[in-house]
Amino acid sequence: MRSVILLSGGLDSATVLAIARAKEREIHALSFDYGQRHRIELDAARAIAAKAGVAEHIVFSLDLRVFGGSALTSSIEVPKDALAESGIPVTYVPARNIIFLSLATGFAEVSGCEEIWIGVNAIDYSGYPDCRPEFIDAFQNAILKGTKSGVEQQRPRIVTPLLELSKAEIIQKGVALGVDYSMTTSCYDPDQAGRACGHCDSCILRRRGFEEAAIADPTRYR
Repeated sequence: MRSVILLSGGLDSATVLAIARAKEREIHALSFDYGQRHRIELDAARAIAAKAGVAEHIVFSLDLRVFGGSALTSSIEVPKDALAESGIPVTYVPARNIIFLSLATGFAEVSGCEEIWIGVNAIDYSGYPDCRPEFIDAFQNAILKGTKSGVEQQRPRIVTPLLELSKAEIIQKGVALGVDYSMTTSCYDPDQAGRACGHCDSCILRRRGFEEAAIADPTRYR
């Protein structure tokens, strides 16, 4: 089965790729260079895709800095040392998963892929609204109602294998599948050498996940 895998270069998407490989999918990886301050993740995505031997890996360029509105695509400072207790944090990129899934859907239609795999998670995450089951269900319905392949073939289907897993469970699953997490990067504010800050939301969740999984954290921190 041909499948589009959204591959950011982070921990979650690397695990999704490994799960898809284990299920013998023909993998067409799709990454986005959207002007994110942590563009080092694209180097990780390329390395992960190459090691996995995917059928193809496309890096799609679009500049969301034109809109800004996020600490990841503007000069807004990335919050440190405190997970957001309520509300949506400034690291939320406006409509990011709507944009990514829309482009992935178009790619799937053209390439004949039957699935779109995405590493959204609604358990250990920063509170982004586009990582929740309600959003995925709504977007799936949009595909079925608003695309040629959706109307005629009821595809592509969105696959979310990490949606209800804790970060520790994700890591344990990935390790069991042979994921080399030293190749991944999760930090929102890495230095020029690609070393993680250790203090942003993403770093905190990643580090906590390794601790709870009782697995050594291979992350390079500055």
